[in-house]
Amino acid sequence: MLATLVIGLREGLEATLIVGIIAAFLRRNRVPLAPMWLGVGVAVLLSVAVGFGLQIVEQALPQAQQEGMEAVIGIVAVIFVTGMIVWMRTHARTLTTELEASATQAMGRGTAWALAGMAFLAVLKEGFETAVFLLATFQASSDTGLAALGAVIGIAAAVLVGYGIYTGGVRLNLSKFFTGTGVFLVFVAGGLVLTVLRRAHEAGWIVIGQQRTVDLSWLAPNGSVQGALVTGVLGIPPDPRVIEVLGWVLYVVPVLAISLWPRAWRPAAARVPVVRTGIASTLTVAAIALAIAVPSGGVHVPSTVATTGDQTSVSAEVHGASAVLRTRGNGSQSRVDFPASTHRTVIRAGLTADRWRSTTTGGGTPTSDDEPTTLTLDDLVGLFGRVPVGISPSTNPGPFRAEWAVSETTTLWTVAGGVLDATSSERSVLTLSGGGLPSARTTTIDRSVFAVPDSRVQRTATTVAAAETRAAELALWKAWLPIALGIAAAAQFALALRDRRRQTALADHTPETVPARGPPAGDPARSPDYAVR
Repeated sequence: MLATLVIGLREGLEATLIVGIIAAFLRRNRVPLAPMWLGVGVAVLLSVAVGFGLQIVEQALPQAQQEGMEAVIGIVAVIFVTGMIVWMRTHARTLTTELEASATQAMGRGTAWALAGMAFLAVLKEGFETAVFLLATFQASSDTGLAALGAVIGIAAAVLVGYGIYTGGVRLNLSKFFTGTGVFLVFVAGGLVLTVLRRAHEAGWIVIGQQRTVDLSWLAPNGSVQGALVTGVLGIPPDPRVIEVLGWVLYVVPVLAISLWPRAWRPAAARVPVVRTGIASTLTVAAIALAIAVPSGGVHVPSTVATTGDQTSVSAEVHGASAVLRTRGNGSQSRVDFPASTHRTVIRAGLTADRWRSTTTGGGTPTSDDEPTTLTLDDLVGLFGRVPVGISPSTNPGPFRAEWAVSETTTLWTVAGGVLDATSSERSVLTLSGGGLPSARTTTIDRSVFAVPDSRVQRTATTVAAAETRAAELALWKAWLPIALGIAAAAQFALALRDRRRQTALADHTPETVPARGPPAGDPARSPDYAVR
């Protein structure tokens, strides 16, 4: 409730100040106020419609997409509130002067509707920002009813304060007011950054940096005043993750510094490009240092592993989309070539793996002593452990003629270029005839030729999964954070170049002038920090 109250008060006061200054200007110049109030009313209605429209669209989406939309709304809200804080930091002292200058230009066009359009755009801007910011805060709040009540109270208070300033009954130091509320909103927006990152994770957009950092449940127990302040107002969860803490620090520290940096400590205009260049250089060095110093992670998966069955070990060689599997055992070696056409990407033991599968077929004639051409009933019992279904010892005494069709299927799974699993199975299709059988009988015999033990497959999968998780977490520090720092450095370099061009242009086109004298010291009535009649 407190967060939405301050949001409503601050945003509402900005809008009422603008409207009040324009109204006072119109009243002094004896211009009708009706067009201005019409513009204000339309802007308010459009702002409310934007808020309700976004809420309706969100509720119509599936759960994952709702989380994604909440993250987008939160990002827009953070951008709006940051721009508002920075803008008011630099314009609060001159707000009245700037607005009256704009109103004078509008009056020069000879119509009150120009001023109505000015009021409409000003209120629409503030109203749209308020709608998005409040909607994002409602979504992050545990009690939407109290949050809405706080917003209503804040807006109502802003209207009353604005009316008091307009009538002259309230004197307010705008610079101090907007600085104080700006500091509070920096922390509220920092909480929105945490919420955005949590929603983006729940939507499946961000999967890195999800390790828990500290347990803040002791600081914000459910139902307590501390919990309402820490979680409800500041948006800090009881279990902040690494990426959330990083995002909070990277947002709050610089924006808070902008909000509180004393004017006396600001560099002279001529030194601003130098300061920006120094900041950009520092950020660049930090980005390069992180990219070089942070390890990339990864895991080595052996290409040769032990097996059970007819072979004692297998080794794999991967060449792009093709592979070669070599087997060793019982004093013999064999080789299976897997062309690219046999390659697939599959899930094996919980991992995304490359799979190759090849089947070789032979048949019609025996290939070894294990595949004789004549079988007795005892031979069949030895092969199957029983008399096959469909053969009766009394009516089909044998012996039987046997025809064999043998196929062998070899499958290889690899991850990170090493062997995750490998199997080979043999299927013999036996066709029996004669021996009293009225017609030929067909049956199958399956046998495992070799296989990597399941325990080894699971150990490899666990090791690779842990290595992939670590590599993804290290990417936050090795890639994503340096990218963010690089973008910030590029922005500072661009601003430094802009400032240099402006100073050069000013030096080339501005003649020497005598500095203008300001208002007498100690005269608050002439200070732009105060809103007066």
